[in-house]
Amino acid sequence: MTRHQGTWTVRAAVTGAVLAAVAGLTGFVAPEAAPAGSRPPGGFVYVADLHSDTVSVVDPRAGTVVDTIAVGDGPDSVAVSPDGSRLYVTNSGADTVSVVDARRRTVVDTVGVGREPSRVAVSPDGRCVYVADVGSDDVSVIGVPEGNVVVDTIAVGRQPLGLAVSSDGSTLYVADAGSDAVSVVRTSTGTVAATVPVGSGPTALVLTPDERYLYVSDLASDDVSVVDTRRRTLVARIPVGDQPSGIGVRPDGRRVYVADLGSDEVSVISTRTRAVTATVPVGDGPVGLAVDPDGSRVHVSNFGSDELSVIRTRTNEVVASIGVGDGPTGVAVGPSRVRS
Repeated sequence: MTRHQGTWTVRAAVTGAVLAAVAGLTGFVAPEAAPAGSRPPGGFVYVADLHSDTVSVVDPRAGTVVDTIAVGDGPDSVAVSPDGSRLYVTNSGADTVSVVDARRRTVVDTVGVGREPSRVAVSPDGRCVYVADVGSDDVSVIGVPEGNVVVDTIAVGRQPLGLAVSSDGSTLYVADAGSDAVSVVRTSTGTVAATVPVGSGPTALVLTPDERYLYVSDLASDDVSVVDTRRRTLVARIPVGDQPSGIGVRPDGRRVYVADLGSDEVSVISTRTRAVTATVPVGDGPVGLAVDPDGSRVHVSNFGSDELSVIRTRTNEVVASIGVGDGPTGVAVGPSRVRS
């Protein structure tokens, strides 16, 4: 979801669903108390607040926003560098990416990219930042060692949104929402090596830990596509809730979590049976989703109710609802320790 409206019919439907959801705001739920002496499995949770032009920094155990970082116009997505020292925030209304010092919580650089940047991902070595430019049908590649400048622009399908990078950094997967397909990009050459048809309106995707399969949320067809990454073919489509958006996977690969924007819930998928085993009610208009490094919790941004839902995966229940900025979208979890 970006600040601009009307450039993509599916995103218009998303906006309508979110605005309708605002009418029924949920109440605050007290956060679950942490055991004495315990440490969070992950670090802070970062939430892009589309309408506040900020990033909320959340301590999920305390259940509070500990800081707010002013960024550009219409922040849509946030990604954390592998060492946790930098945040990269796409500003959909300004066609830029804000580079944030995670320790000081200040913007240290602003990078011009393509039109209407949406999702962002960082390579495993931290040297490249990939930005899906939904308005210009391409992916901007920011070179970090080169001084945070765009070093390549990769043409992909129509309205690129979701991004996922392989663990060796050799392959970038792009959800092309307007083409109903996933572009498989060879990063060494910056070219599309294959295009895999999926469901309608793919918006987000995630690789399983063994990278054997790619799970893709198809917002317009209310399902999740499963792609065999070796054969580069669609092998299953799993019905989920209404308008699936954000998606994440547990580190053990057993469960995939999907934010169902139109039905105000999270679908829990078993990767063994490829079926929904549970649904978890959350706030209004869940859009973004991120899983803790140890898989114990899932963090869900609720665009319509301006809050972050925290789900305990062992019981599939919401243990905290934390107020954040206006129109929260992208979510990322930082490491428990941040390098200077």
